[in-house]
Amino acid sequence: MKKQILSILMIMASFTLVISCGDDDPIITSSCTDGIQNGDETGIDCGGSLCEPCASNSVLEGDVTDDVTLDASITYDLQAAYVVRDGGKLRIPAGTIIKASGGTASYIAVAQGGQIFIDGNKDNPVVMTSGSASPEAADWGGLVVCGKAPTNVGSTSTSEVADLTYGGSVSADNSGSIRYLRIEYTGATFNSSKEFNGLSLFGVGSGTTVEYVQSFEGGDDGIEFFGGTVSGNYLVATNSGDDSIDFADGWAGTGENWYISGGAQAGIEGSNNGDNGNATPVTMATLKNITVVGPVAEGALYYKEGGGNFTIDNFYIASSNLGVKVSSTDAEAAARLEAGALVMTNVQFANNISGFVQTDYTGANVNFISQGIATGAGNGAGAPDWAAGWTRGLSNSGVTSENLAGEVTSDVTLNANVEYLLTSSFVVKDGGKLRIPAGTTIKATGGTASYIAVAQGGQIFVEGTASNPVVMTSGVSNPAAADWGGLVICGKAPTNVGSVSTSEVADLTYGGSVSADNSGSIRYLRVEYTGATFNSSKEFNGVSLFGVGSATTFEYVQSFEGGDDGIEFFGGTVNGKYLVSTNSGDDSIDFADGWAGTGENWYISGGAQAGIEGSNNGDNGNATPITMATLKNITVVGPVAEGALYFKEGGGNVTIDNFYISGVDLGVKVSSSDAEAAVRIENGDLKMTNVQFVNSLSGFLSTDYSGANQSFIIEGTATGAGNGADAPTWTNGWTKGL
Repeated sequence: MKKQILSILMIMASFTLVISCGDDDPIITSSCTDGIQNGDETGIDCGGSLCEPCASNSVLEGDVTDDVTLDASITYDLQAAYVVRDGGKLRIPAGTIIKASGGTASYIAVAQGGQIFIDGNKDNPVVMTSGSASPEAADWGGLVVCGKAPTNVGSTSTSEVADLTYGGSVSADNSGSIRYLRIEYTGATFNSSKEFNGLSLFGVGSGTTVEYVQSFEGGDDGIEFFGGTVSGNYLVATNSGDDSIDFADGWAGTGENWYISGGAQAGIEGSNNGDNGNATPVTMATLKNITVVGPVAEGALYYKEGGGNFTIDNFYIASSNLGVKVSSTDAEAAARLEAGALVMTNVQFANNISGFVQTDYTGANVNFISQGIATGAGNGAGAPDWAAGWTRGLSNSGVTSENLAGEVTSDVTLNANVEYLLTSSFVVKDGGKLRIPAGTTIKATGGTASYIAVAQGGQIFVEGTASNPVVMTSGVSNPAAADWGGLVICGKAPTNVGSVSTSEVADLTYGGSVSADNSGSIRYLRVEYTGATFNSSKEFNGVSLFGVGSATTFEYVQSFEGGDDGIEFFGGTVNGKYLVSTNSGDDSIDFADGWAGTGENWYISGGAQAGIEGSNNGDNGNATPITMATLKNITVVGPVAEGALYFKEGGGNVTIDNFYISGVDLGVKVSSSDAEAAVRIENGDLKMTNVQFVNSLSGFLSTDYSGANQSFIIEGTATGAGNGADAPTWTNGWTKGL
């Protein structure tokens, strides 16, 4: 594959530009769209590919066989396996972000003889994370390092993931240095016996540095030592799907300052060998300054499969009724306990059953734990000071959680490094400004009471990007449609429901005479699981725009899995471009009440009722100002019960061009009892040009309408929102479910 600039090396006062276009190069910048082209003033010819410098992204895949340095100014896209081979060196500077987009195929591995140097610091850690717009545990593999140090699974073996050789006799083997690394959303599954951990260390030697590493929201174990002699200090495992930190297979190392919280199974799982509890060399673990905060199903320590020779000092165990688990059927582990091979001193149990230290073990030696006052990793159950700033999900992390509720009356800017919990209504009042930067996540936890609203005179600025959208979503563990309200914006632009009115949700005044009213700017926003119900006539939509003016920017917005309508315009003059509505519980995109705006590039799929519902006024189909909608480049993918377009309640003056309709038997629905809508159709106020029906009833255009004008639709070849029935390219990266 083609590669551009590997590194720019500054040596004293001069520099050397190292460039290669070889077929085996691992770093690819084909995703760049605005790098320097061949033949420009750099004089570099890369054989037809783009060259550095490049704006933002570079793809990682393939093998590293020489000395490669990444660039912290680039966000890397890990699309497949990226393996540092024997003799290769991978250097990752502080602040580098790598986002995995290839699922199970995405992982970083270091083979025997290769080295990795992760040079983060507490202010700028290296982050390896999911590239999904909605990241979750097990989105990608993780980091695998294989060395030549001894294990007890054979002179050499093959790693269960990445299929690399590990083990040997080089105790002081050096696989590099890992400092200040945060690994997120790892643990992709090959099969029931092969799952990635956050960080897997196979036979890694004592010449390797591993410290200040966090595994966050991993699908399997957080950090695991498979034999070897490497030590691990200042380690954090947060919300691991299985065990938090494991060691096995003859690991002979030390661990100091481990902070473990929220793991599903064991806090620490310590074993010798799963096939032979007496295999040699026996696991020899020396641990000091350890905190485990539960609950954990398998205990703060699970001593199993022969266990090994462990000493643990200064061990703080909180909210875990099961301190140490030892199975009565594990004969080798029991024998070691009886021989005094497990020694635990200065162990403090907090919030545990009084005196409860072990379970399911009936041997004579029940005194292997000496209780005392412990500080654990530094602050007992609290996050240690050394974890501040570079971790995620802890009380002192660089990424923390804060509650949102109340009113905004001044200029407020949220922080993308904070996970916000929307516990109630959060309303931007007249004169207030709410700024939400790219990458911010807001999770609603208050049900119907949770919504964000902008009152007349207030402004909201949602500043997402294609790679880092702003996400407003449900905060429950198993999210579903109608978990919370949604986003409501009220402006001063005209409607046909009165000079001013009150929004059906949030109870805010809207409407007026300021056509160019400005409620702010919304770009790259995804709202999920909205539509909480007050009563049968009051339900939230994903985004509700009440009398919003034309000076407001509204584009690149998706409603996903909403319980009611996806996006709805209640009058006003605001335009809506690059809109996506996916799996709405009622209509996908609605406009009504005299909306006078344009809509371009709408992609609608999976709505329960109408793809688009266009109306004038539900109480008076002739109310003024009349809805005046101009739509262009629209795709509706069904099935939908009420048609691709439901023209109702007086309809309005609607023109639609380049309309692609797929899997929808009902193209346009018009009720024969809707006299005002019928008059408008007869007057030619509904015009649809370049309409393409795919997988629909042949020639089926409308239903339940018997007026003379049956030719308001002109069929033709359409591209719709860009790719016909398929998701358009402008949805890449920031949407969900497409």
